[in-house]
Parts: sequence; C-alpha cells; structure tokens
Amino acid sequence: MAYKLWYWPGIQGRGEFVRLALEAGGIEYRDMAREQSDEALLADLNARAGRTPFAPPYLDTGETVIAQVANILLYLGERHHLAPGALADRLWLNQLQLTIADLVAEAHDVHHPVATGAYYHEQKAEAACAAEGFRAERMPKFLGHFEDAANANDGDWVAGTRWTYADTSLFQVVEGLRYAFPRRMAAIEGDYPALIALHDRVAQLPGVAAYLASDRRIPFNEDGIFRHYPELDGE
Repeated sequence: MAYKLWYWPGIQGRGEFVRLALEAGGIEYRDMAREQSDEALLADLNARAGRTPFAPPYLDTGETVIAQVANILLYLGERHHLAPGALADRLWLNQLQLTIADLVAEAHDVHHPVATGAYYHEQKAEAACAAEGFRAERMPKFLGHFEDAANANDGDWVAGTRWTYADTSLFQVVEGLRYAFPRRMAAIEGDYPALIALHDRVAQLPGVAAYLASDRRIPFNEDGIFRHYPELDGE
C-alpha cells in the first residue's frame, strides 16, 4: 500500500523534506491534501484520537501514523535503506536532521519573530532586526556545520558512499536559503564548497531530477517557511 503523506497542499514547508526522500527513493506515496484539500487534512487530523500528531506533516503507513520530520525520516531510513545499517551512523543522521529542524524553525522566525499568528506586515520592523542577525551569525553557523558534515566521511555523501535522507534534506536547506536570501547566499556560498557540491549531486539523482521537473514540486512562495522578502535580504 502506498504511504499517505498529510501536509498542507499549497507549500513546500516541512513536508518537502519528506517528499524529497520519498521521491529520491522511488517510494510510492499519496500526497493526500494535494489530492483533496486543506479541509480534508484538518478533518483527518481532528478525527484522530489517542497517540495523535500535533501537526502535519505526518505519514500514515497503514499500520501506524508517524509525525515530525526527523521521526518520519528515521522510519523511512530504516525501512527503505535510506540510512546506513550501523547504529552510530543512524544516530548521526538523526542528529543532523534535528539540527536542520532547528535551522528551519529559525528561518521561519525571521519573518515571524513576534507571533506566528500575526501577519508579516504587522511585524516588519522586528523581522528586519531578526533577519540581520540571522544573515550575519546564524546562517554561517549552520552552513559551517553542514559543510563539516559533508566533509566528515570518505565518499560523496554525508554517511559515505550512498545517499541518505540527510543528503536530500541538505539539498532542501540550500534551495530554501537561496530562495529566501539570494543576495546573502551568493555572497557566502563559496565558503561551503562541499555542501554546495553535495546539493548538486542530490539534484542529479534520477528520482530528484524527475521530481524537480514535475508539477509535484510546489514552487517556493510567501506562505511557506522559506520566504523571500527583498527587504530582509542583504550581502
């Protein structure tokens, strides 16, 4: 049975980290809210009881429901060989994925530093301040760590000679930051050659290349996590 992925249909968001791993691995899934609607997603989420997801994305395997991106990818990594077999390697990938989750949260908070429920135009002054710090300090700190990860092992991938879900997630990090902060990324990308080379290799994986060329890849937009507001960018 195909997995059922539940996530908001109009954005890449956190769900894209799961989609990329599924697409790269040629794993059959249905993007349920895109097939149906936002309302169908909310109805499915609200109808669940017991050990329920807090929020999308979540993956219905037919036997259980798994929420949180790192948790979903941990499952897919073990079930579909998208992660190495050694425990130390699996823990390393999960650690890296959780660090990516930290970056994603901070990138979101750049344009919503005061309140998630408020509109961007209601917190533009605070967002400008947050963006300055994020560009100057946090982007280099995260990207430097990911550069180290890309150099940590022999082989083309973060865990050695075969791609893993961490590689597809790092691809998405670069894509998202390029969209949200194109001037800043253009200025600093040269400091992270191993990470950028890894990004380029992921883009050439057959499953990823086909996905990027399809209408299944939702364009970045200003409803998602990575948003491009020119006034928040800078070299």
